[in-house]
Amino acid sequence: MKLGILAMAATAFLWSLAGLFIKVLDWNPFAIAGTRSLISSLVILAYLRRPKFHWSFPQVASAVALTMTMLLFVSANKTTSAANAILLQYIGPVFTAVIGAWILKEKARREHWIAFVFVALGIVLLFLDKLGNGRLLGNVLAVLSGLVFSFYFVFMRLQKEGSPLESILLGHWLTAAVGLGVALFLPLPVLSWRAVGAIAVLGLFQVGLSAVFFSFAIKRIPAVSANLIAVIEPVFNPVWVFLALGERPGFTAIFGGVIIILAVTTASLVNARKSIN
Repeated sequence: MKLGILAMAATAFLWSLAGLFIKVLDWNPFAIAGTRSLISSLVILAYLRRPKFHWSFPQVASAVALTMTMLLFVSANKTTSAANAILLQYIGPVFTAVIGAWILKEKARREHWIAFVFVALGIVLLFLDKLGNGRLLGNVLAVLSGLVFSFYFVFMRLQKEGSPLESILLGHWLTAAVGLGVALFLPLPVLSWRAVGAIAVLGLFQVGLSAVFFSFAIKRIPAVSANLIAVIEPVFNPVWVFLALGERPGFTAIFGGVIIILAVTTASLVNARKSIN
């Protein structure tokens, strides 16, 4: 349980690098998503060496859910504010609690529900100064992204007795095919050392290495716990931007981040202790 929690925290830590490196990468979103997934698939393939595809429902469903999450999130960012897209996607833990109870029979515990309240408060504070009205279509796409992301956690958890990493590999292959296919009809990305370095970090570490950590974590902790821990991702996003670009977060953002980290950490520790007892 403890190793699963640490692996999921490492996953969220790596996921949080996306904000900075996408910010400095002047490519269209489909080129970024497609190239990132292509690179990360090579990392996962090198780790697995001989992937085993049994084409079960959970394996295929996880791959499709991952692809839909990435493409919906990209589309949401194109049609609403980035803050709205992230905020609305991270209502996912509540979706996961409901879906997990239905499919996995893993009911959210009291500490999870309490954490949901504080996480919601923290996220609102985190983006309070940046939230805009956005567009209805983009906001709907962001909510759908959070919903599909929740199914992804649940379908991955269904493979806890197997190897869920193959699902991630399939998902990235599918994302690469769709993303790069659409990118062919958009302006070609400009290659530079800065762009190559940014896409390499995104593919190798932000998505590639994080996939290994995530597949390890989801086999050891409930889906709702994994999704809840993942919420620390938007906390670290502004930290990297501040360290690299000097964009200082405001007091409300810092306070919101502290609330999220405390809520997630407390819920994870309480859950781990109950599992041991």
